[in-house]
Amino acid sequence: MSEGDSVGEAIHGKPSVIGRFFTRLGQIYQSWLDKSTPFSAMRWIFTILLIVIYMIRVYLLQGWYIVTYALGIYHLNLFIAFLSPKVDPSLLEDTDEGPELPTKQNEEFRPFIRRLPEFKFWYSATKGVVIAMVCTFFDAFNVPVFWPILVIYFIMLFCITMKRQIKHMIKYRYLPLTHGKRTYRGKEDTGKTFAS
Repeated sequence: MSEGDSVGEAIHGKPSVIGRFFTRLGQIYQSWLDKSTPFSAMRWIFTILLIVIYMIRVYLLQGWYIVTYALGIYHLNLFIAFLSPKVDPSLLEDTDEGPELPTKQNEEFRPFIRRLPEFKFWYSATKGVVIAMVCTFFDAFNVPVFWPILVIYFIMLFCITMKRQIKHMIKYRYLPLTHGKRTYRGKEDTGKTFAS
């Protein structure tokens, strides 16, 4: 195979029909994702609707509790990454290198940068629900378990993880949520210009 050949190309160097189809399908999919970016409320409503449909399906089928447990753990990991800063301040504590979150009133303001941005959080959460929904169509994933133990274990894991995350937020003084934060505004533009 020469350097210009790829899996989706035919023998004569032209893209195959299948390769063009999947390329076009990927472009349409990416276009829909790009168009949905500014509509965060609608995206989350769609994802919550998918989660409700998934939960109803699991309730009616009375099975696939391991898949549901794995989905819950996956969503918990995504949520923790969403709440965490991109650069962990505990790793920067010993060294004087790199940016730090402000800890005093007179320090420079630095915006909170998440480890997992909101769009990627939504996208990964939605993909997880879709994959879990697909798994409910296969009996191989319906492992018999005593589901109350999984619920109790998940609640304990959630509480321990969130307690540790909240202690981390308090220790390093950052607030990952934008609701309730002070906003700083510059001086109002009066439109007057200075004459030289």
